[in-house]
Amino acid sequence: MNKKYVKVLFVLYLLILLKVIIFKYPLWRLQEIAATWQKSVIWEGLGSANFVLFKTIRMYVHYWGRGLNSFENLVGNVVAFIPLGYFLPRLWRAAGNVLVTMSAAFLFVVGIELFQLFSAFGAFDVDDILLNCAGAFIGFIFFHIIETFSRLKESN
Repeated sequence: MNKKYVKVLFVLYLLILLKVIIFKYPLWRLQEIAATWQKSVIWEGLGSANFVLFKTIRMYVHYWGRGLNSFENLVGNVVAFIPLGYFLPRLWRAAGNVLVTMSAAFLFVVGIELFQLFSAFGAFDVDDILLNCAGAFIGFIFFHIIETFSRLKESN
């Protein structure tokens, strides 16, 4: 696929991802949230944040099937970041290295989570970081599988 089209797809993916994660509420609701921005909002965000690894994941597993949308939340946090792990090495040669891709994905995800923490446009959750990075890793694996098959096909 032409690199120009891959870049366009990547930008569209990022815009959709940010819309789904950060700007998920209607504009009027985001304006209401923004109107409340004060130091106290940050303290409230810190109070509702999850800094305990596996706490949210355990809760979703424990309440599986009891109306918490456990499956959607767990799987959605992984699936949403598979394209990130696929696109990064496709567009950035250095990201062919798993450490580079995962470091970039980690920084991106932490940036989103910190924005949610300080903006009240969502809630900080360390489990989201873990699940999102797992998704990016799966995307990285898909990239390498596709590249391997492409090279094998070209050599035959």
